[in-house]
Amino acid sequence: MTQPRLASQTEHGRMYARSVGGELEVPSITTVIGQQAQDLGGWHGYMAAKAALEDDRSIRAGRSAGLRHAVIRDAAGAAERYRDQAAARGDRVHDYCENVALRELGREHDVEGSRETLALHAESAWADRFDEWWELYRPEPIAAELTVWNQTVGYAGTLDLVARIGGRVCLIDYKTKGTDRKGRVKSLDAKVIMQLVAGVKAEESLVDAEAGGWEPWPYADAPVLLGVALGETEVRAQQANPQLLEGNWYKFCALRKVWGHQRALELQCQDPAQQPLMAVVPPPLAVDLPRKNAS
Repeated sequence: MTQPRLASQTEHGRMYARSVGGELEVPSITTVIGQQAQDLGGWHGYMAAKAALEDDRSIRAGRSAGLRHAVIRDAAGAAERYRDQAAARGDRVHDYCENVALRELGREHDVEGSRETLALHAESAWADRFDEWWELYRPEPIAAELTVWNQTVGYAGTLDLVARIGGRVCLIDYKTKGTDRKGRVKSLDAKVIMQLVAGVKAEESLVDAEAGGWEPWPYADAPVLLGVALGETEVRAQQANPQLLEGNWYKFCALRKVWGHQRALELQCQDPAQQPLMAVVPPPLAVDLPRKNAS
């Protein structure tokens, strides 16, 4: 499920409502985490250079200004294209994972259809590796794509899977990852700890999206927070270090405050009388007044 039913994309990031069609009230967990700055300049430069060198038109570009500009334009957008393609692949893989869990829960599913979609994009290997992981870890699903809410801090999010593994309740977040030169799936980003701890700190979970029905969150004491890197060659499961959960929770709460202040400023600046920068005129010329003679 690429877009949870209660979530909508806005100019302030993805936000959640309490019911279908309701007012958007709080930001998503990933929107809050997105307030942390990332320096991707090197990666963007690498992707642009790689795209230009691999472009067959580059040899002829020196003799044509129009072709040269076309190569530069396409190379400049290489990072964004790669990001969008990876996101689309991630949506397809997540859809398959969700359907597998729904099948285990005895609910309506489309495992065959989601797997066929992956095959059409030459991505069956991700499903194969996931099936191997599922067989090895034997999770017992409790809920899939479960939306949770924290009113005190002010955020919501959707958990990929809540399941029992080895008799212990686990909150699980899937991340589709590429493969390195050694054929190993790339490591998870440490920010996944913030995402998982925000999930376990929820106060409510969704029961009925249409009616806006919620119930108290029953898994606030889930002992295992698990990030699962899904790759083409393997799957790597990693547990969030319990000793780092408190620090990541405080960091998440701080980022939520940053989001709130930023949104308030953006709304304030929409008023024409509240522009962030104002013109300043030069001061009037100083007038020399005659001095009185000292007595």
